[in-house]
Amino acid sequence: MYCLQAVIATEPVLRELAGFTTEACIIPLGQHPWLLPLTDALFDAVTVAGAPELDGFWKAPAGFDRLLSACSKAAPVAYVEADYFGGAGTQTAQVWDAGKVVLGPLHLADGEPSPTGTPISQALRRLGVTKGNHVDEFAAVGLGHHRDTDDWLSPTNRSRPDEHTI
Repeated sequence: MYCLQAVIATEPVLRELAGFTTEACIIPLGQHPWLLPLTDALFDAVTVAGAPELDGFWKAPAGFDRLLSACSKAAPVAYVEADYFGGAGTQTAQVWDAGKVVLGPLHLADGEPSPTGTPISQALRRLGVTKGNHVDEFAAVGLGHHRDTDDWLSPTNRSRPDEHTI
């Protein structure tokens, strides 16, 4: 099983986004991006009642696109989802930059060809990640280190905005 729902961006952008709620924790990834896992608590905290949902995603909170669009004015922001069980599953990703959608939503179901890479790898590429000697950008930043969104929140992985010294 592999399940991930998260926002990926630079540390300052995620600190701005995390500043909206105490339920947010950010985690550094390989290269320069950071990860903001979309936990159930964070989902509840940022959902805007009556706002439109983000097309193509199954866990994105209603109204989340407005928040991500606003944060992307400083630097690109990606929202990614992956859900796999027994080798079968899907990936979806979207990237905002300068307040606009610049990639996606990209969706890849199990068995579909991905000649330019998976949606998450394409989103990471848009954020400036390079695959280097790894199989793809997903592996290059270490997104395979944990199998579930909540696993990223272990005490050794997380950084709350008020606990991290820059």
